[in-house]
Amino acid sequence: MPRHDPDHPHMPLLTVTADTLVAADFSSRRRPRTAPRKGRGELRDQPQQTRTRRRTDTPTPSGALAPYRALFQHPGTLRFTAGGILARLPMGMFSVSAILMIAGARGSYALAGAVVATGLAATGLVAPWTARLVDRHGQARIAVPATAVALLGALSLIACVHWNAPAWTLFASYAATATVPNTGGMSRARWAHLLKGDPAALHTANSFEQAADELCFMIGPVAAAFLCTTLFPEAGTLVGGLLCMTGVLLFTAQRATEPPPTGRTTAKSPLRATGIPPLLAVFLATGAVFGSLEVVTIAYADARGHASSAGVILGLQAAGSCAAGLAYGALRVPGPTERRLRRCLAAMTVLMALPWLTATATGSLLFLAPALLLAGMATAPTMVTAMALVQRRTPQGQLNEGMTLAVTGLLGGIAGGSALGGWVVEHATTAGTGPAPDTAGFAVPVAAAALALLIAVIRPNSRSPIDAL
Repeated sequence: MPRHDPDHPHMPLLTVTADTLVAADFSSRRRPRTAPRKGRGELRDQPQQTRTRRRTDTPTPSGALAPYRALFQHPGTLRFTAGGILARLPMGMFSVSAILMIAGARGSYALAGAVVATGLAATGLVAPWTARLVDRHGQARIAVPATAVALLGALSLIACVHWNAPAWTLFASYAATATVPNTGGMSRARWAHLLKGDPAALHTANSFEQAADELCFMIGPVAAAFLCTTLFPEAGTLVGGLLCMTGVLLFTAQRATEPPPTGRTTAKSPLRATGIPPLLAVFLATGAVFGSLEVVTIAYADARGHASSAGVILGLQAAGSCAAGLAYGALRVPGPTERRLRRCLAAMTVLMALPWLTATATGSLLFLAPALLLAGMATAPTMVTAMALVQRRTPQGQLNEGMTLAVTGLLGGIAGGSALGGWVVEHATTAGTGPAPDTAGFAVPVAAAALALLIAVIRPNSRSPIDAL
């Protein structure tokens, strides 16, 4: 029990806490500062105010998920993250939905593919300008009307397909969806604004965002195929457009976490910023890895009579990437970011060889699936590290534009890699070269990953290679 003598007001209050004797001095005289002693008595020798502050501090989260729990202790982060994921989910739905809808109504996969390719090209042209407007005028002011225009384009596409409008209307309608903003870039910009000066926390946030991207592109195509084949052909495009609009409205409603607009700036374009062009080339080559791997895997499964299994196998690759991204974000990886990127690209080059070797040696989808799972584990850490470099090298006030340029490079690489992978599969199979000609396409993602590594080991604005990986 605490002891205190009321007849001696300057006597200290004594109490026992566990095995520690605590003395609280209520006298008005100043007590001399005592030099702290090592060991268990150190806390007792500290001033009363310091002891109290240490006892009342909020405990720091611990455990493997501690970095992620710490992220969402910031007010408003959970709400804008939920809105951002909802807005990004349709990004994996639009292409598949459009292909199924157009091919089902017009009976032409060539027309459907051409319409989708036109939309990707339009996105490559329009997205950087949309991102520049977001940087200048704010996310809510630009993202909402831009998404509304994209939704109108999706609705127009549905109407043109349903009422058998001329083919050119399909191209025009789908091209209008290119105004949809890069919600992933805007979300990363919010984290960069909130976590300014805390590179470790920003690394975790970037890893989480990359895992969210992987999750959306893993679920999106499956959801699109289910909606279009189970309900009606237009269902995937309709639901995707509504989800995108709803997610952007929820995302932009969180104004407290929105970075302030920069207005017009005299800074040069991110395209001309030091170190950005080589990074965009890395994104282009990395996109070729993704695009070619998807096409050659589908062709490999189809050649063995299991085309329906291709989606599940590719889903394993995305699942491996998502899991690796979350694990990477929980780590505190030492060393400069540039060196980490080179190591990630080297790991991706090595792991991308696993599907090629497995397919050639076994010819079995059962063995290819775990090989793709392992190969996917290098992609998310690579993307996280590359995006961190984009954030660092982009001029102040142009972060959305810089990250959107990176995504545009990635999409361009996906398109080019898909075309190259398909060409290699078709010609190698026709020529019948090698012991397993239908596995030759798996060499394309390996070559693309090696090209990305080669670009990364060359210094920006220099012809000399970096000394060590």
